[in-house]
Amino acid sequence: MTAKKVYVTLENGKVFKGYRFGADGERMGELVFNTNMTGYIETLTDPCYYGQIVTQTFPLIGNYGVIEEDFESKKAHLFGYIVREKCDTPSNFRCEKTLDEFLKEQNVVGVYGIDTRELTKILRESGAMNAAITSKPFNDFESLKAYRITDAVKNTTTDQLQTYNQGGAYKVALYDLGCRNNIVKELTARNIEVVRVPASYTASEVLSLGVDGVVLSEGPGNPEENTQIIAEIKNLIGKKPILGVGLGHELFALALGGKVKKMKHGHRGANQPVKNEKTGRVYISAQNHGYEVLAASVEGKISFTNVNDGTCAGIEYAEQKAHTVQFHPAVLTDVNGNNSIFDEFIANMQKEKTNA
Repeated sequence: MTAKKVYVTLENGKVFKGYRFGADGERMGELVFNTNMTGYIETLTDPCYYGQIVTQTFPLIGNYGVIEEDFESKKAHLFGYIVREKCDTPSNFRCEKTLDEFLKEQNVVGVYGIDTRELTKILRESGAMNAAITSKPFNDFESLKAYRITDAVKNTTTDQLQTYNQGGAYKVALYDLGCRNNIVKELTARNIEVVRVPASYTASEVLSLGVDGVVLSEGPGNPEENTQIIAEIKNLIGKKPILGVGLGHELFALALGGKVKKMKHGHRGANQPVKNEKTGRVYISAQNHGYEVLAASVEGKISFTNVNDGTCAGIEYAEQKAHTVQFHPAVLTDVNGNNSIFDEFIANMQKEKTNA
């Protein structure tokens, strides 16, 4: 079958010609790049990519197929997917379907056959920008430049309470702001009962669940648009120990009067080095965000720093019994299952129980 031509038009006027796979249709979104060599299944199902078109820097994608067990959420949230070369004949005993089949099922438009190295260089030098995927040449640059991701958390959060590992040693409320399944796995692996709550839940509703702590999950979009969630976080501060991850890290800072800034091209990939400011040790972390907390705007103690660009990657708020990080905290786990972020969170909950 003859491949269908497709155009990827950037808001700066640059046009790439490639070929279509996955779903038919035309899409507009914020174009970003991901530097993972593996893990494309997790990327495709990560809610943090809501409203975005993702290009992979690694040239061959799809070689081990699609495996539902590896999903980070129930479906794909990104608006478009761009690869240099797609693999139609995956080789993996766990493979359930091809990348093309998955994108068709999820109504995600895919593009292959373009120079993703050149595309990534443009984004690296000029910053993330809007792009359109179309079947014909595109010239409506006014609407392209005006595109904004809105209601991202609202469109990725759960719509009902979900409980995992009922009867665990501690009970936490997990604010689903666009949560990845990985954070649930990490918490339940530590014998914690997790009650996943919608982002619309109020502080009083969360506290009425009788929880020992609160986790603010990662999620997509501009953190500053979540004014109602920020207001509820203010009402939770000091009431229970809090762990914030990704978007949760940014929203907690905003709740305390801190400031955030949109980054040039963000951090998206599993190879972001972060330095523990207390020990000096560097970890290679997985991150997916386009905003940063401005370190000078917060009163907490900076606990982690991104080695590449010096941006804030973690803050410890001792007085508020909270610790927030910009990266997925599982990276700190050693061979014995110890993890300074989760261990500190559990210790805070234990202290609260003892003093209750």
